[in-house]
Amino acid sequence: MEIVPPFNEVVEEIKEAGGDAFRHCFQCGLCDSVCPWNRVRQFSIRKIIREATFGLTEIDGENIWRCTTCGRCPQYCPRGVKQIEVGVSLRRVASDYEVFPSSVRSARTARASLISEGNPLQVERGKRRDWAEGLNVMDFEEEMEVLFFVGCYLSFDPRMKNVARATVEILNQAGVNFGILGNEENCCGESIRKIGSEQVFRDLAKENIKTFIDKGVKKIVVSSPHCYHTFKNEYPEFMVNFEVVHMSEYLAELVADGRLKLVNPCEQTITYHDPCYLGRHNEVYEAPRELLRNLPGTDLVEMADTGAQSLCCGGGGGRIWMDTPKEERFSDLRLEQAKATGAKVLVTACPYCITNFEESRLNLEYEKVLEIRDITEVIRDAVVPVVD
Repeated sequence: MEIVPPFNEVVEEIKEAGGDAFRHCFQCGLCDSVCPWNRVRQFSIRKIIREATFGLTEIDGENIWRCTTCGRCPQYCPRGVKQIEVGVSLRRVASDYEVFPSSVRSARTARASLISEGNPLQVERGKRRDWAEGLNVMDFEEEMEVLFFVGCYLSFDPRMKNVARATVEILNQAGVNFGILGNEENCCGESIRKIGSEQVFRDLAKENIKTFIDKGVKKIVVSSPHCYHTFKNEYPEFMVNFEVVHMSEYLAELVADGRLKLVNPCEQTITYHDPCYLGRHNEVYEAPRELLRNLPGTDLVEMADTGAQSLCCGGGGGRIWMDTPKEERFSDLRLEQAKATGAKVLVTACPYCITNFEESRLNLEYEKVLEIRDITEVIRDAVVPVVD
């Protein structure tokens, strides 16, 4: 697939789109050595960076769309090439020229849904609050302690609605005065930005920021690490700052303050998966582990590739909306690592991770071997009174 403009023009477009750091690369190959793609197929981010240097006169198949933005390569790069920013800039250029492989078509559908309905899941905006039916959930008002920003997957995905409901049960149990935005909530825009649709991201961000300001929001609690990262690290580009806390951090805070007591025994061996955008991108490693270690009767065991070396589930960088062949799914490898620990429950704190892990559990026929749970679901069982 060719890009028509001459070399110099394309190089300047890449720089203007945020990819100027490619010029620092001296092709050492450390990025390729840690990239999770090379566990399932041959892939070279180093080659893509080199192509950018020479003007990207041709796009090499689907390769610029493979990066999950997991953050492994920037950890090891000795030259500060900023591979994620370079990759996103290439996607912006390709998007401008409408150059997309077949696997990205579903992401384009998600983009259309974001524009029309404020979510990528093709569900009517007016149904965003339906998950809370029958629960004691109020619309956010300025005097409330926190805004619970639910997010798209927890609002619309059948599996993830369970996490939203578990969150409400916990917050009510702790006596937290909280509210939600309901149908006024929009997608945070993180994933659509990563696949190159910068203007859609900016439109979504401005709508959310206006709503936050109009409502008097000061503290935002989120379940998705992608929302967390975007509100904390990217929305300040619009000259605003809100206090942003991930749900695992907030629950640990509630336990430490004595507002939540972990009393119901778990009696299971569990292992924890660090989501890329919670761990590597934001260095939140200890809060979820602290919660899990404090669960009565629980044995927490670690997998291979844990903490800062955690193996990506494959859902970041907009990949959650793209087609990935079964034999190329990182999530399958991760479940194999979880099974090897002897744990019966794999706990994580990201809707993308849970979505991919649930699919891999079926793919590997692990339904009777391993349970997938969000940390909120586990904590809810420990604090909510058991009804006989």
